[in-house]
Amino acid sequence: MKLKKVLVVDDSELVHKMHGLVLQRYQKCEVLHTYDGNQALEALNKNPDVQLILLDINMPVMDGLRFLEVRKQTGLFTDIPVIIISTEGKEEDTKRGLALGAAGYVCKPFRPAQLHALIDSLFESRGGPETP
Repeated sequence: MKLKKVLVVDDSELVHKMHGLVLQRYQKCEVLHTYDGNQALEALNKNPDVQLILLDINMPVMDGLRFLEVRKQTGLFTDIPVIIISTEGKEEDTKRGLALGAAGYVCKPFRPAQLHALIDSLFESRGGPETP
């Protein structure tokens, strides 16, 4: 399984740097960075080859749950798996995100191996990432 392009959606610059390092060491894939759900939708329109979305819940403009709602309502990008990066103590948001179509979640703080294992199991169950 080889990931080529991942979209990180989070309003924290520090989180972007951390996810970028983790993903580069894990798969050496291209990482796209957006800071809210609206930017994520724009990036997905321009980058149809994104294979995975790492999504924060609490963001300005359009939060992660609203992004998942729009995705579900429109049917756009529903073939791209979403992993919620959640804050401990926000289990209700995580449950809601999973109900809206997210494929999995990890709670902050997490070890890189936890994210790697989730990505591996996610794509093994799907037969590997699709390449357009």
